[in-house]
Amino acid sequence: MSKKLVSDLIVDYLARRDVEYVFGLCGHTVIGMLDAFNRNPKVKYISNRHEAVASTAADGYARLTHKASVVMCHLGPGLTNVLTGVANASFDSIPMVVIAGDVPSYYFGRHPHQEVNMHADGDQYKILEPVCKRCWRIDDVEALPYIMDKAFRMAESGRPGPVLIDVPMDMFSREMEEDLWSRTYKDSHVTMKPALDPAAVKAIAKRLVEAENPVLHAGILLAQASEELAALAEFLDIPVSRTLMGQGCLSDRHPLMIGQTGFWGMEFTHSITVNADVILGLGTRFAEADSSSWYQGVTFDPDKTTFLQIDIDPTEIGRNYPVEIGAIGDLKIGLAQILEEVKRICPEGKQRPGLRDKIAQAKAAFKESNKAISDDARFPMTPQRILRDVKAAIPEDAVIFTDVGWNKNGVAQQFDITVPGSIHHSSGLATMGFGPAAVLGGKVAAPDRIVLNLTGDGGFGINPTVLAAAVEHGIACTWVVMNNSAFGTIAGLENANYQTKFGTVFHTPDGQPYTPCWADVAKAYGVDAIRCESAEDFLPAMEKAIAANKAGKPFLVEAPMENIVVPTPGCWN
Repeated sequence: MSKKLVSDLIVDYLARRDVEYVFGLCGHTVIGMLDAFNRNPKVKYISNRHEAVASTAADGYARLTHKASVVMCHLGPGLTNVLTGVANASFDSIPMVVIAGDVPSYYFGRHPHQEVNMHADGDQYKILEPVCKRCWRIDDVEALPYIMDKAFRMAESGRPGPVLIDVPMDMFSREMEEDLWSRTYKDSHVTMKPALDPAAVKAIAKRLVEAENPVLHAGILLAQASEELAALAEFLDIPVSRTLMGQGCLSDRHPLMIGQTGFWGMEFTHSITVNADVILGLGTRFAEADSSSWYQGVTFDPDKTTFLQIDIDPTEIGRNYPVEIGAIGDLKIGLAQILEEVKRICPEGKQRPGLRDKIAQAKAAFKESNKAISDDARFPMTPQRILRDVKAAIPEDAVIFTDVGWNKNGVAQQFDITVPGSIHHSSGLATMGFGPAAVLGGKVAAPDRIVLNLTGDGGFGINPTVLAAAVEHGIACTWVVMNNSAFGTIAGLENANYQTKFGTVFHTPDGQPYTPCWADVAKAYGVDAIRCESAEDFLPAMEKAIAANKAGKPFLVEAPMENIVVPTPGCWN
């Protein structure tokens, strides 16, 4: 029987699973893996300058491929740095497999270089335990094939999320019989998703057909169920509201899409959701920001409304509102089941006279109310003007990664997404610095599409080493830095509640406004960039960025921006 290095067998395994890229950062515990990647071109290693960038880029990659991305990191500071990106993936249900190097197994507890050893010998991998579905430490290389299969299956099935495989560095350099990996040639790479219980299908269909004012409340981007959602909504003429994370589940211009709920929602949306007699929650936990801190009668009203809920994760059913029917299953399959049952009991469908006209009029009125500030030529620019010109510059199928602040909350409220799956927000953890790194993985996953990041200067400043990764690996994405010289959203909240912006606005010791010129920073990294000097400069700059991307080059556009607060029709305690 032939033997190979464990590091080579891991890379061979990844190649068999069609893993094309591994995102990571070096360290002495993973040099055996680096050597193996160097010798096997089937799996490309994308080096980053910070582990949080690596894990967040992997997050962006998985959002587009809908398969587990792979991250490799070092122990100690590698684990602590990678944590934020892994946590973000966990909160947003993104599948990820993290392979971490560890100290040599024969040195556990002796405090070898960079070991974290506070509570038990050899337990530093538990740093990631709170944000991973499962963490394994490899104590015997013969267990590795079983653990690899379980890790990918667990990351991708049920509610997706990250898992960790912690490998002491001596294990990478051990030899192992190839036959011990025979099971990995037989184990399936796809886990079939569960349908809904037929009894639940019948009960939900009956409630929707009988309801006078039903609403479908969607947060189902990851389920790829846009066609099924549209078909059910159209057959029963039911309005669809959505969460922030759910943007793109249905075109924002669909005649039944009433928009976002919650703190950054829409007054018109709330006028319908708060008066619904039945709401079917689809892949949403009715989280705080989407539910106006659960203040009764603002976004939802459980005294008026019966809640139904479908989720892949049973722990989310009834988390924030009591449900009459709670069902576990895949939404793409489940919505098709419900529509089939609806057609059986109500073959003619439903019509709600005046509903679509009412929705169209409300959307038109909102756009008209925004027109003046969107067309405003003041400088620094209004965020609405920036969004208007971004929309004009990019193709409809461009992929957008937002960050936090205006570039997320305002975008989700005011920027129409028409192609499902073309926008990606950090919602659960709402990580500042998410977008500038996630766009790297997004572009790697979608090399033939325009992929851009809308970010604030605070978010971009978290880790501008994303620029280095783009240059080193030829990742032709665009960053749009909406620069208001502040942590703008928090400045607005603090000012509204305490009449001060202390700690949120960037300035020098003598009180003068301060901001780096991010375009100059980009140029120093080797990325072409433009800093706009007027509102009229922005659209031509965006056009140059798109042209550069098509030519295979990254680009950064910096737009000085006025700190205008995003409208907040909902509540936030």
